[in-house]
Formats: sequence, C-alpha cells, structure tokens
Amino acid sequence: MIERLAFYSMAALTLGSAILVVTMRNTVHCALLLGLSLLGVAGVFATLGADFLFASQLLIYVGGIAVLMIFAVMLLGRTADLHLRQVNEAWMAALLVVAITLAGLVRLVKLVAGVTAPSPAAPATRPLGLLMMGDFAVPFELVSLVLLAALLGAVFFSRKEETPPPPATRGPSS
Repeated sequence: MIERLAFYSMAALTLGSAILVVTMRNTVHCALLLGLSLLGVAGVFATLGADFLFASQLLIYVGGIAVLMIFAVMLLGRTADLHLRQVNEAWMAALLVVAITLAGLVRLVKLVAGVTAPSPAAPATRPLGLLMMGDFAVPFELVSLVLLAALLGAVFFSRKEETPPPPATRGPSS
C-alpha cells in the first residue's frame, strides 16, 4: 500500500511540474521545474525498484538541468531578460495534435495490455549497473566534469565582449 502511494505521489509530482514547465514565463523557473520533473521520474524509477535507472536519472538528467540553468543565465545575461512569451497563434492546432496523440497512446496501451503481461527486468542489465555505479563511477563523473568545463569555455569564448569607447583625443593645447 505504501509503495503504491509513493508511486502515485512521484507520478503526480512529475506530471504537475511538467505542466508548469510549459506554462511558466520565467526561464529560470522553467528550468527549476524541469529539474523537479526529472527528479520525480527518478522517484518513479526508485519506487519500481529500478535502481540503475534511478541513479542514472539523477546523475545525468537532473545534473544536466543545473548546467542548463547556468547556460541560460550566462548566455542571456540578466534574469530580467529571461521572461518569454509561452503562447502563440498556433495553440489550437497544438491542442488538437496533443488530443490525437493522447487518444492514440490510450488505444495503444489498451491494445498492448490485452496482449502481453508485464515481464520482469532483463537480468543482463545488472552487470552494467554494477560497473557504472561501482568500478566506473569516479571516471564517469570525471568525464562529466571535463565536458562541463569544455561547455563553460565554449560559452565564455562565444560571448561578445563590449568594446570600450575610444579614448577622447585632446586637441592642440592653446
């Protein structure tokens, strides 16, 4: 009973924050909510007993959101410039596409649920998980730090530097 409650709580957290990601106007708030949504997905993996997916979700995706926020602030400058318009003229067409996609997914889930029973996770993933979270955890994190340093360097060198005005020249002294 408690596992089911934890699963539905994580699923509600994921869906709620994902909806807020696409409805908020502030880019920083959207990035924080995206991180919360991906954290909820990690919680869903944890409640399902998928430890490797849980740890991978935390390390790769939630950590990536922190990098995304750094780049958004660095590239756009001030946080006052991070407000974007979220709705355009094609929102009705987008709503129609979402409704058709949702109907197709519901039909597919009903079709698949009637044909096959859920199967347990493949035992071949256990050795990979043990390697990634055991022997190769430190090298994996070091590679991510090197990639982060390379991305920060690329952003630093791609920024436009404001050139100072030329010094005022003095005319001949009289």
